[in-house]
Amino acid sequence: MNGTSDPYTLEPGDPVSPVILHVPHSSRTVPADVRNGIVLDDAALERELDHITDSHTARIAAEAAVQCAALPWQFVNRLSRLVIDPERFPDEREEMRAVGMGAVYTRTTHGEPLRPVDDPDRPGHPGVVTEQPLLERYFHPYARAMTDAVTQRLAAAGRAVIIDVHSYPTDRLPYELHGDGPRPPVCLGTDAFHTPPDLLAHAEKAFAGFGGTGVDSPFAGTYVPLRYYGTDRRVSALMIEIRRDVYMTEPGGPAGPGLARVAAALADLVETVTGTCEA
Repeated sequence: MNGTSDPYTLEPGDPVSPVILHVPHSSRTVPADVRNGIVLDDAALERELDHITDSHTARIAAEAAVQCAALPWQFVNRLSRLVIDPERFPDEREEMRAVGMGAVYTRTTHGEPLRPVDDPDRPGHPGVVTEQPLLERYFHPYARAMTDAVTQRLAAAGRAVIIDVHSYPTDRLPYELHGDGPRPPVCLGTDAFHTPPDLLAHAEKAFAGFGGTGVDSPFAGTYVPLRYYGTDRRVSALMIEIRRDVYMTEPGGPAGPGLARVAAALADLVETVTGTCEA
């Protein structure tokens, strides 16, 4: 699948670029058939989208990309994470399932019901299967396409650098399991295997002008396709989490002048990682 009408888009970059800007949570689009399985009314759904969407992050990635001498590749989720969250595990390994926010969300950011779930204690309840159709239709094709994009970068450039582009709210939301730590203007999520020290250092330098960067707080980790996870060091990865007050009106309002600064910093990071400018 590739195109604006599909659940995701791979925007081609320069053949020599190893960089994939991955934007999984920017969209507010919920297809009508998926909307039918959500128990929120229209107003409540819009409020939830305000909180859960990493608003304007696709624009940040796009504006950063065009500033680079070697255009990075962009893999963009065109559907809301309320459809599926491509960065979750679709099984019991995912701790976010404990708060109803695994690969298919069943709870909102504030812990309210989002979808009907199995309730064996309710008399006469036949059980509601909500996850598998969504996983088959959206999650697994997305994962395969992202895996293919990384494979292509490895073949063409000899390495792949995944930069996850995210944002997070200034104030902790109830669903956050590890939200009691620092909430810096820029949070850098790392992986012990896939985030080399130089990649982290380049990001800290690129975003130094925002009043502070932090590591793995309030959000940790980064996205790597399972085919390569923990086995192939040619795939490096870093998550960029921009605190939303840096560039937009919260919770789901318009972007402000800070967006251009964020995009420029991201472009600096991409340029350095790609090797098209002096470090």
